[in-house]
Amino acid sequence: MASSPFKVPTTPTRAGRISRWGQLYGAAFSLAVVEAAKAHPAPIVIVTPSVGEADQLRKELEFFADSNLPVMQMPDWETLPYDVFSPHPDITSERITTLHKLPGLGSGVLVVAAATLIQRLPPRSYIDGSSLVIKIGDSLEMDSFRLRLEAAGYTCVSQVMEHGEFAVRGSLIDLFPMGSELPFRIDLFDNEIDTIRSFQPSDQRTAEKLDSVELLPAREFPLNEAGISGFRQRFRARFDVD
Repeated sequence: MASSPFKVPTTPTRAGRISRWGQLYGAAFSLAVVEAAKAHPAPIVIVTPSVGEADQLRKELEFFADSNLPVMQMPDWETLPYDVFSPHPDITSERITTLHKLPGLGSGVLVVAAATLIQRLPPRSYIDGSSLVIKIGDSLEMDSFRLRLEAAGYTCVSQVMEHGEFAVRGSLIDLFPMGSELPFRIDLFDNEIDTIRSFQPSDQRTAEKLDSVELLPAREFPLNEAGISGFRQRFRARFDVD
């Protein structure tokens, strides 16, 4: 765990002992973490006292790290308990993408604030089980695909602008998957995927042609019938309300 101002962190050695780093000032701590991460065969997790310090540390690590060393950050929901609104879709997208990549991360650095660390996370089975890869030539039945998107937390809209949205217009499906920089337009020929293209949300113009798209769940919790029913049961068992 790193504590402000990041002076005396501890790192486990291969022999299981704890080694201590001396007085590290300024960006020297970030440079030391990058060098340690390159030599360590597993990801390194750094816990910061606040979200602001996590943002600053991630930028410093990205400056010193090369393209072979991933630097990731688990963003905070930026909401308070009992708020009547959900986290921003971009934040949810980054969190789900991070959770999806972590199991396959051989080495790298993950930065997380202490307040973010205590939040409950979905099980790995939910992220993997709710993911889907579609590619050109696949058979896609419109009604069942739409139900699957809604169960994964996607919202049907008239025009796709943000992560977690999709729109259906005849044989066209516009979809903005979580973790993607741009939305995609899927063109069907009967029940077969004919083309997949990315497009700009601002002017809706298509751009790059793709062979496949990976779809991650749009929420950190299931919105299917089983998930909703389970939530209701646990809520009634915990709170004495009608």
